[in-house]
Amino acid sequence: MTRPLIVGLTGSIGMGKSTVAAMFEAAGVPVFDADAEVRAMQGPDGELLPAIEAEFPGSTDASGVLREKLGERVFGDPAALARLEGIVHPAVARKREAFLIEHAGTPIVVFDIPLLFEKGGASAADRVVVVSASAEAQRRRVLARPGMTQEKFTHILSLQVPDAEKRARADHVIDTGTTLEQTENAVIALIGELKHAAENK
Repeated sequence: MTRPLIVGLTGSIGMGKSTVAAMFEAAGVPVFDADAEVRAMQGPDGELLPAIEAEFPGSTDASGVLREKLGERVFGDPAALARLEGIVHPAVARKREAFLIEHAGTPIVVFDIPLLFEKGGASAADRVVVVSASAEAQRRRVLARPGMTQEKFTHILSLQVPDAEKRARADHVIDTGTTLEQTENAVIALIGELKHAAENK
């Protein structure tokens, strides 16, 4: 059985990655959204709740993980964060494997992974696509988000591989500093190129 060409989609905060992921999906390319899977597994009746509650008592209730309470327990505590990741990451990997099996007959699939470079996931992808825009556009978008401050934004950026380095390490860069139509045209053109590569791999 041939497996699809695996495309890793990533980009720093505010670069438009979710918008580009939706464009891939609208064009018929299956997209695995790692963050959405984690939210579902940590939401009401989520499969990770018993393990998280056992490890961090009082951090969940009927609504799912209490993000603030859990955040207080793991933020700034590398050992606690490692224990949490030890629960979450294997579960996400299982979901990803099931997704690949489900879409084994398709030419390409997209793994939407925000911290692709930071967490070393790039090696699992055949091609890496980085979504990027100017620093000014990024700053404007992020600071428009509810509850976002310059301090929070600076902290988030400090945890992420710089945009210039991501662009340098990418196989393809999608520029979202243009109109939505231009971005969509770039995505459609890239899908054609990736399908060609999938047929010849």
